[in-house]
Formats: sequence, structure tokens, C-alpha cells
Amino acid sequence: MFEFIKGFGLAFVPIFVAVDAIGILPLYMGLTEGAERQLRNRILRQAMITALVLAIGFTFLGKAIFELIGVSVADFKVAGGVVLFIIATIDIVSSRRFTREVTTLGAVPLGTPLIVGPAVLTTAIIMAGVHGYAPTLAALVINILFAGVLMWGGERISRAIGQPASRAMTKVANLILAAFAVMMVRNGILAIIDESVKGARP
Repeated sequence: MFEFIKGFGLAFVPIFVAVDAIGILPLYMGLTEGAERQLRNRILRQAMITALVLAIGFTFLGKAIFELIGVSVADFKVAGGVVLFIIATIDIVSSRRFTREVTTLGAVPLGTPLIVGPAVLTTAIIMAGVHGYAPTLAALVINILFAGVLMWGGERISRAIGQPASRAMTKVANLILAAFAVMMVRNGILAIIDESVKGARP
């Protein structure tokens, strides 16, 4: 039980940053602006189902797919870290979020890539390999549901914290994500070096 709680805590933080529920909120409000409450609820349900199915499925099957095509977890750490760093950097230096060009609703872009995008998928498979599937899946589900709760109460939350505060919190979250991406690249390179050294030994 202690190991589960420890793994859950260690997996929760990077997944929380990757999901960026607070940053998604103003995008959700903008995309559903003018829609009736009933329609918003239907869109939100579809987004939640899409995000959960995609995240859980990728967590279980991602590693098997990599083995099939000959990609190691270390390779994915480096590639995923680079992708995360680029996404985070674009969000930090730009006044527009990386995925804001998407204009459709429902499963796309809310379910993916806004709630579950490259950052979440990359983080999920790495966390599953490091901390185990159960803690990672628990962290994924709770983070996705937390994003859903925020969007469900979006109007009141947006009025309470204001748009400038929401944007500032998004920038901070992306800065943390960039640092996490650097750590992933470093760990991936070290793992590749370690694998090469072991492979070279007689």
C-alpha cells in the first residue's frame, strides 16, 4: 500500500502538469461560448470518455507497440522529452497556446489533444514504466476527472480567478513541464549509455 501511495504521488505531479487543467479551462470556455448548458454537458461527457479511453489504452499498449517496432523506452524518453520541451517552450514564449488553432468540438479537440495530448501520453507511458501501472492509471484518472470538474464549473471559476491569473498559472505550469522534459531527456540518454555499456561487455 505504501508503494502504491508513493508511486501515485510521484506520478500525479508530472501528469497534473501535463494535463494542465487550469490552462485548458479558458480554452474550453472559449470553444463552448454561447452554447446552452445541456449542450456543454454533452460535449464535456464526450471529452471525458475520449480522454480516459485514449490515456488508459496508450498506457497499456504503448510499450508493446514500441517493442513491435523496435523502439526502447529510453528512446521514447529522449524523443518524448524533446517534444514536451518544444510544446512547453512554445506555450511559454507565445501568447497563444500550442493547440489553440483547433476549432472543432467534442472528442476533438477537447478529449484530445487539449485534455490528453502528446504531453500526457508521453508522461503516462514513462510513469507506468517507472512507478507501475496501478499508481499511474490512478493518477491519470484523477487528473482527467479533475479537469472535467473544472470545466463543468468553468463559468464561476473563470470569473473568480480572472483571465490574467489563469494565463499566468498556465505559464508557470509550462515552465515546470519544460524542466520535467529536460529530466526525461537526461534520464533517457543515461539509460541508452547504460544499455550500450552492458551490450558491449563480453
